[in-house]
Amino acid sequence: MRVLLPLLLVAGIVGCGSETEPVTPSAGTETKVVTCPDCEGTVSKRAATCPHCGAPLSRHATAPVEITTNSIGMKLRLIPAGEFMMGSPETESDRENNETQHRVSITKAFYLGVTEVTQKQYQKVMGTNPSEFKGPQNPVERVSWAEAVEFCGKLSAMPAEKTSGHVYRLPTEAEWEYACRSGTTTAYSFGDDASRLGDYGWFRGNSDSSTHPVGEKKPNAWGLYDMNGNVWEWCQDRYGVYPGGSATDPTGATSGSFRVCRGGGWFHFAGYCRSAYRDWRTPEYRFSYLGFRVLRSSIK
Repeated sequence: MRVLLPLLLVAGIVGCGSETEPVTPSAGTETKVVTCPDCEGTVSKRAATCPHCGAPLSRHATAPVEITTNSIGMKLRLIPAGEFMMGSPETESDRENNETQHRVSITKAFYLGVTEVTQKQYQKVMGTNPSEFKGPQNPVERVSWAEAVEFCGKLSAMPAEKTSGHVYRLPTEAEWEYACRSGTTTAYSFGDDASRLGDYGWFRGNSDSSTHPVGEKKPNAWGLYDMNGNVWEWCQDRYGVYPGGSATDPTGATSGSFRVCRGGGWFHFAGYCRSAYRDWRTPEYRFSYLGFRVLRSSIK
């Protein structure tokens, strides 16, 4: 007993650690953890705040954890079905009149590119690289909406993807904003403070008038990089006025000459990189601040 009692006391002390202590996954075991988007520390999903930096973590409750790599080396992350408020409140700084806030339901999970399509990936599928700012890991740019759609079609037709039943396309505007927000309701995926944008994206204030390799900045809460800045991203939708009420899996206007692009880019001020900001261009438009990322609509 004299030996056992001290051991029990020691074990009791060790077992009384705080629930918000950093989590170290054990090899071969499934862990329920998320990555803090502020400091990138590993944290238990149950934690209310990050034990490393103190950031609130309630927005991580439904963060997806599954990631896959396709036949051309493109990483895609599983985005769960869910609901969110699309658009912005009238009190949001830099808000535009076309951002009417409304509830949207996304009924099917999907995979979304962890980064914008790179020049290396585009070259592998299309056999060409139209970009002005050359670099294999830089986002491809100077791509029209039609060329982005063509890329998705050719990627879907590649033998490994076709055999697996994978179908690629551009995300709808609603899917894009849902993934960008990653559970947040703030102006940016990281909060309302525009002065922090430089930690998460490339814009006029830090880009040195050029694109940069994808994934160099911090990701959002769902592990997606460059959703705010670097290059604008084509969406599937035609541009139009938002519906007056709630919507389920919206696909944009049924007619019109313009296609939606989202996310802001290296050339633009911070307000254009907000989660709710909407832009539109003609389908044949090309510029060095406009690229895209892909969605995989089948999940196998």
